[in-house]
Amino acid sequence: MAHKNHDMAHTKWMCKYHIVFTPKYRRKVIYNQYKESIRDILKTLCGYKGVEILEGHLMPDHIHMLVSIPP
Repeated sequence: MAHKNHDMAHTKWMCKYHIVFTPKYRRKVIYNQYKESIRDILKTLCGYKGVEILEGHLMPDHIHMLVSIPP
């Protein structure tokens, strides 16, 4: 994986976060019914704030995301 540093006026930064979303009681509803809707919603929300989605995995009962968030 290439190390990509982002530049600002006087700083360089590389902030990556691993985020896991789980529904209440880990119900297995994500993958079947809501897969496309959840993907579109997360992309839209990340686009609003300038968050770059590096990786994402939808499991039957949770979602993993690796994101790069500006400081």
